[in-house]
Amino acid sequence: MFDTITAIATAYGEGGIGIVRISGPEAREILGRIFLCEKDIVNRRMTFGRVFDPYSGKTVDEVLAVYMKGPGTYTGEDVVEINCHGSMVSLRKTLALVLKNGGRMAEPGEFTKRAFLNGRMDLSQAEAVIDVIKAKSDRSFDVAMSQLEGSLSVKIMEIRQSILDLLVDVTVNIDYPDEDIEILTYEKMQGSLHDIRERVRKLLATADSGRMIREGIRIAIIGKPNVGKSSLMNCLLRESRAIVTEIPGTTRDTIEELVSIRNLPVYLIDTAGIRETDDTVEKIGIEKAKKAFNSADFIIFIVDGSRNLGSEDEEIMDYIGERKALVLINKQDKGSLIKASYIKRRLPNSDVVESILSKGEGVEQIEDIIEGLVYGGQVLQEQSVMVNNVRHVELLRQAEAAFSDALRMTEMKEPLDIIEIDIRSAYDALGEIIGETVDDEILNEVFSRFCLGK
Repeated sequence: MFDTITAIATAYGEGGIGIVRISGPEAREILGRIFLCEKDIVNRRMTFGRVFDPYSGKTVDEVLAVYMKGPGTYTGEDVVEINCHGSMVSLRKTLALVLKNGGRMAEPGEFTKRAFLNGRMDLSQAEAVIDVIKAKSDRSFDVAMSQLEGSLSVKIMEIRQSILDLLVDVTVNIDYPDEDIEILTYEKMQGSLHDIRERVRKLLATADSGRMIREGIRIAIIGKPNVGKSSLMNCLLRESRAIVTEIPGTTRDTIEELVSIRNLPVYLIDTAGIRETDDTVEKIGIEKAKKAFNSADFIIFIVDGSRNLGSEDEEIMDYIGERKALVLINKQDKGSLIKASYIKRRLPNSDVVESILSKGEGVEQIEDIIEGLVYGGQVLQEQSVMVNNVRHVELLRQAEAAFSDALRMTEMKEPLDIIEIDIRSAYDALGEIIGETVDDEILNEVFSRFCLGK
């Protein structure tokens, strides 16, 4: 924390501007050693000048530099940002001069780690920074920004305060049983524990939606050859990405594309048609289709409605079994030999949509179903808090389990000091989410996932 760190803060490659960031107690002095300008450097004012090598006297680049005095900065320390031309040569040379004049190369995520350690943000907000950077859709960006602004932190702190109030009552009743204080009855404790556990469960209920919004939902499109799988892919992508012909077996490999559907990140996997074949290459594609089926979050199974179901269709339905899926009865304009009622009986957990994909009919319903899958039928408001981090989910589950144990102990009327252990365990687990009760090993793991310069 006493070092002055530096890194290139913009993406590698050519661009209009590239930024070298410096943070730490010597940031201002280092800038003074390598930056020449006609005006004095004023706090929070962009200054035009040139970066020069004090050893050779050569100019490296014409730049705009800004010095920001802490603690009102991103890291809570003195920060300098040097805006160079977006040339990797200019950025590397400027960075080398900073390192030669007292800076140390920052570790991945070290700027944000310092922001956390200096109290500029809690740990859940720090983790949201990387989610903002990696957001794949408007919705995932909005969820990350909400967490960065502290929506999850507020909820966690409110729950921890309720736990703390309960712990105070428990401790007082343990330590001062003979004093003139309000007696904490087991019934009152049960009510408090049940209420707190439900609040934790409410957050946990958003975890599946949060994961899909953050990481994207993987959808495998499966079916026999020439039923319309590539047509669906093209409809959802709004472009001709997959080849569509009347010849069965055209798609030999899986095609994966990321698309935003209703502002949700969706990975569409167009697979080879599943059928019996002697073609060695097509067999490999069919094996890949089966692997995509097993790893997908959701299945879209397409059948040709103008033909009776064949043995391959029945085999695919056996694969689907109890899984949640969407069945498209396609090519309705060429006849309707397959009944939706039969599909529903065979696959009771699946939705069935009749479509003419060649004309784009049924696509709106498909997008409705995908959106409903992510949100689980919930109507989420803009201010809704959503849990989208695996670490947070695990800690919430630990807290829920601890509350359940405490409730069971309360029902059995076990001694208060035994029940207190589980309540305190839940308090500590929730504290790890916001960094109140977290060790160095976890901190290092969290910030190692960041890029350099952030």
